[in-house]
Amino acid sequence: MKTFKKILKSPILIVLLALIAIGVGFSFFTSQGTSEVTTQEGLELLEKEQVKEVTINGGDNRVNVVFAEPTEEHGEQIVFYFVDARADAVIDAVSKADPSEGFDDEMPGPNWVSTALSLLLPLVLIGFFVWLMFSSMQGGGAGGAMKFAKSKAKMVSKEDPQVTFEDVAGANEALEELAEIKEFLKEPAKFQAVGARIPKGVLLYGPPGTGKTLLARAVAGEAAVPFYSISGSDFVEMFVGVGASRVRDLFEQAKQNSPAIIFIDEIDAVGRQRGVGMGGGNDEREQTLNQLLVEMDGFDATTNIILIAATNRPDVLDPALLRPGRFDRQIGVDAPDMEGRAAILKVHAQGKPLADDVDLGIVARKTPGFTGADLANVLNEAALLTARMNAQIIDARAIDEAIDRVIAGPQRRSRVMNDQEKLITAYHEGGHAVAAAALRHTDPVTKITILPRGRALGYTMVVPLEEKYSVTRNELLDQLTYAMGGRIAEEIVFHDPTTGASNDIEKATKTARKMVTEYGMSNTVGALKLGDNEGDSPYSQSTGSPYSDSTAHVIDREVHALLENALQEAWYVINRNRGVLDRLAAELLEYETLGHERLEEIFADIEKLPERPQWLSSSERPVSDLPPVELKPHLPVDELGQGGGHRGGAANSQRPE
Repeated sequence: MKTFKKILKSPILIVLLALIAIGVGFSFFTSQGTSEVTTQEGLELLEKEQVKEVTINGGDNRVNVVFAEPTEEHGEQIVFYFVDARADAVIDAVSKADPSEGFDDEMPGPNWVSTALSLLLPLVLIGFFVWLMFSSMQGGGAGGAMKFAKSKAKMVSKEDPQVTFEDVAGANEALEELAEIKEFLKEPAKFQAVGARIPKGVLLYGPPGTGKTLLARAVAGEAAVPFYSISGSDFVEMFVGVGASRVRDLFEQAKQNSPAIIFIDEIDAVGRQRGVGMGGGNDEREQTLNQLLVEMDGFDATTNIILIAATNRPDVLDPALLRPGRFDRQIGVDAPDMEGRAAILKVHAQGKPLADDVDLGIVARKTPGFTGADLANVLNEAALLTARMNAQIIDARAIDEAIDRVIAGPQRRSRVMNDQEKLITAYHEGGHAVAAAALRHTDPVTKITILPRGRALGYTMVVPLEEKYSVTRNELLDQLTYAMGGRIAEEIVFHDPTTGASNDIEKATKTARKMVTEYGMSNTVGALKLGDNEGDSPYSQSTGSPYSDSTAHVIDREVHALLENALQEAWYVINRNRGVLDRLAAELLEYETLGHERLEEIFADIEKLPERPQWLSSSERPVSDLPPVELKPHLPVDELGQGGGHRGGAANSQRPE
């Protein structure tokens, strides 16, 4: 509404309306009292009526006729046009009419009003729409076009409600690093007295949802300084030079309000490595990056401006941006561990009435791999489910349902499966569970369901009982065998596999390829890094592949061998435990969902897969004569409570819809 009012007050709009009014008025007055008729009608009127005056314009073949007395139908004047072929007939008719005041022949003279309008109207229209575009992109008003190159950063004043370190949980290491930044902004003299130089820039990197933006806001809130927030994509527009101008304006605003914090979210949108890509858009991005580098070099010890940036892709940033003197400090913000998840849950549980049976520690154990945003979503979903059921307190059942919704999507109650589909899904998910229970290096199965969720008709959950930061080769092989369990169960039971294993095969293929190309777990390929994760390096763009065709053939052969071995192991354990599989499928058909307590009873007598032989990376490096060091056994599965989920390890049966 404000923009519309400003447009109405614009002088350009007033001029445009005035020109339109002049044109309409000119057209009205020039045509007032004159009736236009056809050529034939005009000739007939010249013959029938008493004519006072006739004017013939040879430029546009126009005849103006003024009658001695007004006619009923056409009034006092008429005008008609003729083609060159009828010029003689017109002259003859005018001569016979013998106008009392004669007739004139005139050549067309310049019509200055029409000429001016025809030139000015298009120019004014074009200027108006250009002004409107610039004004709308910058909020309108006077000087809107000049504001186009201004920074789009949103300023959070120190008087506004602030986020503090107390609002951040699960990122203790990052908070310790950022506490120093807070101290410098509050008491810079203490650091300057001993010659210390505070980092000019801090780069926060990590997966989405881990709280990078929240950390930056917390630093500004603790230091009580202005906070400028902007996205990396806001710098680059379709006009060349706008990005660099916005960078200059952003830093100028921060200097005027120093001490201050500038936060650039998704800095990889503007800070990617130079020299990659082609086209004018890339040139504009590089100009913006160059200006950002210059501004960061322009900081001095008394500026008291800290630049904090966040990205999910630190590997694609330009090296000049990461060197000491610019982003001196790089802080990883990863998904929280179990203690961190419990702390995050406590923060987000404030204001939510939880039942006595809700243990946030158990919820944290059920959600490995969840980020802070995921955990906040879990509690919010639980609150929504509770309100939907007209309940007053969030209980453990609502929490478990919320975890399932975050992992696999909402339950699709409208999807009704026939008995055949249910039977196939029960054996498919049972195959995953039996394979997992029969393997020696996999996580325990905590839940199986054949209730449709999202795109899946059912799913099997496995939950790591402890935090894992590395995975052994045997554990990866178990993941492959576990993923193939559903497919093998369909082959053994129905002798006709379905498309339900497509997602399992996709995940298993990715894992097997990483084992060969990244983890060095193939004795044929060896300990080589052959995968190219970056995808933006000049080398990968120029060659298309970081290795030769013959090496690619070897990789494909090794990946195929790993997957074939997984299929063979799954076939072995499911055949050896066919009775367990049948019993599990029958109970799934009856109860639809089974928790870990019932699963422990079913799997009590399961026959395990024999230990695999010792793997040798090379025949020239034999196994040590000393026995392997024993690893600590897993914690008891009872600590999980009912249900549970694992974002990366749940095998979903994605059957056709």
